[in-house]
Amino acid sequence: MDYKVKLQQFEGPLDLLLFLIKKEEINIYDIPIAQITQQYVEYIRMLEFLNLELAGEFLVMAATLMRIKARMLLPARPDEAEEEVDPRAELVQQLLEYQKFKAAATELEAMEYQRRLVFPRPEATDGKGVVEAEETYNLFELISAFKKVLEKSQVRYIEVHPEEISLEARIDALKGRIAQAGELAFGDLFEGDASRMDLVVTFLALLEILKMGFARARQTKPFGEIWIQLVPAENDCGRDQADN
Repeated sequence: MDYKVKLQQFEGPLDLLLFLIKKEEINIYDIPIAQITQQYVEYIRMLEFLNLELAGEFLVMAATLMRIKARMLLPARPDEAEEEVDPRAELVQQLLEYQKFKAAATELEAMEYQRRLVFPRPEATDGKGVVEAEETYNLFELISAFKKVLEKSQVRYIEVHPEEISLEARIDALKGRIAQAGELAFGDLFEGDASRMDLVVTFLALLEILKMGFARARQTKPFGEIWIQLVPAENDCGRDQADN
């Protein structure tokens, strides 16, 4: 693929770790490093496979997890102190601090929303009259759901006479489906995709559509079904300008 997708709000490595910890219902004070490292690396490979721009911090965190894993596998030396510092301690502290900041940011965002209901303000633009779309979805939730789509897919890795697939054309087609239905389950977006490349391009088109603000992703419960919902009609003007 000769194109990359860059998201304005791209969650970082600590977000990915917290996502995996919550997803697997892991005790943050007793992280199974081998398990979490394996899953973390799988997501890194998925990001690279999708050609998403990968920040260097993700690779640094991967190296950190590998180092912690190696230290935990090494047997303790007889001359070492009985109460050796847990190799995971520093990472756990980072996660706990980051979790606090995330919670505070979420609370401030909720307070801002309530304030805007009382004192409405003009929507921010990029200087060209284009309304900025708010990205309220979790990237890792979407990637997790897409991994399930790939796992369930019967598509073969080897394809004969592959056809060039246009991302722009797929975006237009997907927008048409969402506009017609109003709301679609995440898995339904991939119906009719005949190849692995089809699946990938559809997913990349979805990310672009969410970034445009044409649609939003929502869940009724954590790690539940993801629904892709058309943005209300009052934002049509901003969407049309963004499309141009």
